[in-house]
Amino acid sequence: MSSFAFLHHSGFLQVPPARGDEAFAVAGIAWDGSTTNRPGARLAPAAIRHASHMLCEGWHPLFDCTPVGELADLGDLPLPNTSLAGMREALATQLPALLARHHMVWLGGDHSITMPLLRAYRAHLGQPLAVLHFDAHCDTWSDHFGEPSGHGTWVYEAVEEGLVLPQGFVQFGIRSAAEPAARDYLTQRGGLVHTARALRGLESATQLQPVLDACRARMAALGNPPVYLTLDIDCLDPAFAPGTGTPEPGGLSSNQVLGILEGLADLPFVGMDCVEVSPPYDHAQLSSQAAAHAVWTYLAGRVAARGRSQPG
Repeated sequence: MSSFAFLHHSGFLQVPPARGDEAFAVAGIAWDGSTTNRPGARLAPAAIRHASHMLCEGWHPLFDCTPVGELADLGDLPLPNTSLAGMREALATQLPALLARHHMVWLGGDHSITMPLLRAYRAHLGQPLAVLHFDAHCDTWSDHFGEPSGHGTWVYEAVEEGLVLPQGFVQFGIRSAAEPAARDYLTQRGGLVHTARALRGLESATQLQPVLDACRARMAALGNPPVYLTLDIDCLDPAFAPGTGTPEPGGLSSNQVLGILEGLADLPFVGMDCVEVSPPYDHAQLSSQAAAHAVWTYLAGRVAARGRSQPG
């Protein structure tokens, strides 16, 4: 292990800038212009990267592999910071080349970034995606606080646009106040919602197994379509992630989230985003650390699924 005094790369897991041939890449989308409560998610990519630096060489204790030798950090994408439409247009011009080159992980940013990402993946893959969605909020409002589009509408928009398979859409941790039209929107279209209340007390691998089996069976019934993972850090209880824009008590534990990610690592994932970390409201890097560990677990799971267990 390198001495702490020699930590000098600012990238996720301290990886150097891209050579161009890495299988995996991380990029920041430092945008929080759609936040409806506490701002600050534009500062999250740097905070998540910094939190990842104490993961040493990135060897995962369960998967027994590291993504470091196959990973690049592309920095933060250049974006306007005052216009949702402008941000999405700027992303749309940059995403195709990145998706063609790397298996991407995106560091948000608020949850409005997921909509242009799904549009790009839908175009890149030529088919709608299944989605695993960790969140306190259903994000199925047809408008959010008077705005026609934002971080609380993207699920509704993605379903209505045909970007995703409703029956392949699985949510974990939902618990916020929501009108029935929003609360029931996904299940009425065939999606599966594991509320935080339903997941209470399910901590061990054995206890979580029925949840994992239900998700895996649903994907198999759909022919195992490509799966996108979007993880809003507010899926976690504020005790585990206080630094977020809209905290909701009664949430998941970090153990539950990591256990689900580890247990479903064999699904055919095509990309991930981690959103809604707000460093100004964080304490002792709890939220940034949780985000860094989730991203690391996802990447290590992808390396393990590819059958690569040696560092590059």
